[in-house]
Order: sequence, then C-alpha cells, then structure tokens
Amino acid sequence: MKAPKTLIEAIKYFSDELTCIRAVAQMVWPDGVKCPHCFTADPYWLETQKRWKCRQCRKQFSVKVNTIFEDSPLSLTKWLPALWLLVNCKNGVSSYEISRDLGISQKSAWFMLQRLRLALKVRDFSGKKAGDDGSAVEVDETFIGGKARNMHVAERKRKITGTGGKGKAIVMGILERGGKVHTQVIADRLSNTVRPIIKERVAAGATLYTDVMRGYFGLDDEFAHEMVNHAVEYVTGRVHTNGMENFWSLLKRGLNGTYVSVEPFHLFRYLDEQCFRFNNRATEDNPLDDADRFLLALSQVANKRLTFKEVTGKSGSPATC
Repeated sequence: MKAPKTLIEAIKYFSDELTCIRAVAQMVWPDGVKCPHCFTADPYWLETQKRWKCRQCRKQFSVKVNTIFEDSPLSLTKWLPALWLLVNCKNGVSSYEISRDLGISQKSAWFMLQRLRLALKVRDFSGKKAGDDGSAVEVDETFIGGKARNMHVAERKRKITGTGGKGKAIVMGILERGGKVHTQVIADRLSNTVRPIIKERVAAGATLYTDVMRGYFGLDDEFAHEMVNHAVEYVTGRVHTNGMENFWSLLKRGLNGTYVSVEPFHLFRYLDEQCFRFNNRATEDNPLDDADRFLLALSQVANKRLTFKEVTGKSGSPATC
C-alpha cells in the first residue's frame, strides 16, 4: 500500500470507499483475503455490495468483520481520516473536532475515537523488559484530576479535603531512555502496588532512576537503583526522571487542553493513545513520519472489538479491553 504523506493527501486518497477497503484488507489479510467464518481463501468479490462471498460456506462478509470497524454504519472514508488525525495530532483530537470535520454527530465521533484508541493499545515492550539492553529506566507517577482553581467554591470544599492528590487518579509510568514508555492506572502509591509492577516490566539488574517516594524503597536488591530528591534538586548527573516528566507534560496538555474532562473509567484509553504517539515518535534512530504511524495503527485494527455497551459500562463486562 502506497500511503499518503500529509493530511490533505490522506483526505483525498481515502475519499474513495474502494480505496479504503483495499487499504484495510491489505492490513487485515496480508496473505490474501480469507473467509472469517471458515478461513477459506479466494472468495468472490460482490461489486455492487462492496463485500466478499465465501465459495465454501457461502456466507458474505465485509472488510470490517473482526476489526474495530465491525457493525459500524459509518463508511471507511470517515474512519480512516479520523485514525490519521488521532495518531498524528500531538495533543490529540476531540470528538467535537471529529464531528465537525467528518460531518457526523458528536456521540458517534466520541464512540469512534474510543474504538480507535483500542487499536492503539500496546500491552508490553514488544515482548521484552525495559532495560534488558543496558538502557537506563525511569519510573515516576502522577495525579490526574481537576484543578482546585477551576472548581466552584462549593465544589472545591466538597472535593478538596486533603492534600492535592486526594481523590485523583494515579498513573504510574516506566520509561526506557531512548525507547518506549509504559503507563498504568494504579490504586495507590504503596510499595505493595508499585514494586510488583516494576519487577514485571523492568529487567533485573537494570539501572533504575526514581524520586524518593517511599513506595520505591527496597528495590536495591534487584536493580541498580538511584533516587533524586525533588525537594532539593531535579538532576544529579544522570540521575533524574525528566524523561517521564516530559511524557506527563504531553499527556496533561492533551487531557487538559484538548479533552478538557476525562472520566477515570476511560482514562486508560487516553493513556494508550498518548503512549502510541510517544512510542512511535520520530527520532534520529527511527525517523518515522505521519504515514508510518498511520500504517502501524491500521495494522492493529484486526481481532479487536468494542461495543457501545462496553464503552459505556452497561454490558456487565470489565472496563478494560
């Protein structure tokens, strides 16, 4: 697939439904179209219906089957430009922007973006642990929630009853310097919560940099662990967590500036979105462009499904996807 390089090229290129179908089919079935029901290859193409018919089981299917697009009445000419915008807008793109740009309702745009975020989800460091190649690893945490100065006086008195972090969501981040970041919503900052995650995600013996939060104490036995006291200084030679602080800055710029209000129930989806853009940013060693990020995201749409009941918490299934 020869992908467009700019947004205006993407809009023009994906304005044709058949072009969109070919692009998605190439990603979903790289070895040729197969029936999703019986896995028979070489099905009939039904030109008038823009779908295939299996020669074996005789069932019809579209390119949306077994992807995040399944059962969506919206055409791929709207889905693919939305995906392009999501993966290439540094601070994210809101459902209101997508609604105006694509001519769909805000509710449909919001659901569309939640499904696209599922496609961006990455569960690990591509099968390896952070720091197993000798790179230093930074670990830090942050609070996500409303700012007291933006609240009504009565609301502020009701919600702000302790320190600045009380009542806010806590997000933990693990960054391999020069590499990828992993984030996770956690219940608290206690050592019983934090340390198992670090041991799962970071290679034993790796160089580990954190601040002096008490939850990080006791890691010296398994890691080359050094700490920086932010009450005194932010950098001591190579000992700092400025890489994670940079990621938190990008994350909060999107949450506060673009999305304005994010429910804790959906926070992990927005973390997946920001992690995807950050992990696939352009670097000297990996000069990715907008088209590369788009194609990578498009290659991840298969075998993922998110219904409206699930995304609104009405299905009885867990919130994670």
